[in-house]
Amino acid sequence: MNPWILAIRPRTLPAAIGPLLVGNTLALQSEQFTWLIACTSMLCAILLQIAVNLANDYFDFKSGIDTEERIGPLRVTQGGLLPPHKVRNAIFISLALALVVGSYLIYHGGWPIAILAAASILGALGYSGGPYPLASNGLGEVAAFIFFGLVAVVGSYYLQAGDTSTAAWILGSAIGFLNAAIMLVNNTRDIQTDIKAGKNTLAAHIGEGQARVLYQAFLFLPFALIIGGFILGFLPGLPVLLAGLSLILARKLNSEFSKTSGEALNPILGSTAKLTMIFSGLFSIGLILL
Repeated sequence: MNPWILAIRPRTLPAAIGPLLVGNTLALQSEQFTWLIACTSMLCAILLQIAVNLANDYFDFKSGIDTEERIGPLRVTQGGLLPPHKVRNAIFISLALALVVGSYLIYHGGWPIAILAAASILGALGYSGGPYPLASNGLGEVAAFIFFGLVAVVGSYYLQAGDTSTAAWILGSAIGFLNAAIMLVNNTRDIQTDIKAGKNTLAAHIGEGQARVLYQAFLFLPFALIIGGFILGFLPGLPVLLAGLSLILARKLNSEFSKTSGEALNPILGSTAKLTMIFSGLFSIGLILL
């Protein structure tokens, strides 16, 4: 496979696409809604996700975290498929493109979007790099929840509607938990190698047993949130019902995760990303059908 395709990790892109899909669809009935903003925000999110993936590949190699003992999918820098300087340059190209695309969003949304854009760029670089890498200090899941949940859904809704809503915050939290679950699977798989490398992820800190419990919470809390949102009158019934169908996959993943470890977690990682996309897609279809 083309090493650049490996480097951008297409299987992780649902983490960026899902929340933007929901945020924009939630604002579909807004008088100010435009498809240009929807497509631009989606493209910006994808570019930021690619930048995060490249930065993770580059910084984990430079810090000695990725070694020959790695059991996850091949990393292009550690595997020698791409020289480090090219991956580093690609990080800044991705961030520059995200900033160029995002400049229109900043122009449209004003200073709140400018703050979110700056925070997102800093988060992309600070996830694996910088003086206090979030991923190496037990904050990877928190970062996923905030940036690929709350910021993505509420921010994209705000761009279209010019305001926030309780529904956007509920859905941002729900998708944030699902994206945190993706991160948790990745970190649980790498517990042993991360401990050797001194990478103190949340999974390495709490251990595999507690990581299984936390994964279960991350999978099922989104469904509790949308059901609660429906009962309280913040979310309509049809989208909640359709998104609830993805609970079937969530239960299957939880069962598999509870009895799997190490390299065997790789398929579950991809399937958890698919769950984010399926949940987001079904909820969005429900909103469109209203």
